[in-house]
Amino acid sequence: MDDKKIVYIVSDSVGETAEFVVKAVATQFNGGSFETSRYPYVNCLEDVDHLMAMIDPSSSIIAYTIVIPSLKAYLDRRAQEEGVVAIDLLSPLMEAFMKKFNTEPRYEPKLMRKLDDDYFRRIEAVEFAVKYDDGRDPRGLLKADIVLIGVSRTSKTPLSMYLAHKRYKVANVPLVPEINPPEELFQISRHKCVGLVISPDKLNLIRKDRLKNLGLRTDANYASMERILQELDYAEKIMKRIGCPIINVSNKAIEETADAILDILKKGRSSL
Repeated sequence: MDDKKIVYIVSDSVGETAEFVVKAVATQFNGGSFETSRYPYVNCLEDVDHLMAMIDPSSSIIAYTIVIPSLKAYLDRRAQEEGVVAIDLLSPLMEAFMKKFNTEPRYEPKLMRKLDDDYFRRIEAVEFAVKYDDGRDPRGLLKADIVLIGVSRTSKTPLSMYLAHKRYKVANVPLVPEINPPEELFQISRHKCVGLVISPDKLNLIRKDRLKNLGLRTDANYASMERILQELDYAEKIMKRIGCPIINVSNKAIEETADAILDILKKGRSSL
């Protein structure tokens, strides 16, 4: 029986990239009789020595993705000393990047994992913002990083989505005089709740435009000044009851308001 052929997949991170490349190559040999053994999180010289003690040079290959120059150099030297074939999967392409684009790599391990984690946190936050938009499920208020409250057309939804792309889980609740706010709104910390207010004239114009775009009459009660003043007065009472910070969004862009919200959140945490 032939000796077992092993490809050791070595990485200073999880090793998924190296494993994917090795499997892609193995398919070109119909899978062969190769085995793979992943050796992740190599971050010191002792890890390399331990790896070398495990390997049979006559039937093994090392395929590695190590970006720390000193560790890579040590692995290359030890592999040469032991007569083990060691293939660097990253350096040729990194060198091409450096030469062609005249830039230097960071030589920092686990960056791909960090990017993946960041991506999935952002997706999770966006899904959260959609699920708990417009007060749909008050249970989301207890799970949120930030809770936005205010009358209709104070940019609660676009702000929620903008902040979600910064990986914050945001829920928002419309304040309407005829509907009591959910009890959960009074159970959360006032430091993570932000009230959004707007000038009556500005809100009047926004609501008229909204009705016009919907093909409705602009003199509807929704856009009347009397109704707007009633709603704003009600919202202010709720915000005072909660004791949350308040931002006037009348002349602010979404980005500007979001920065103000994050600043408030940071100050609130530091005061706890």
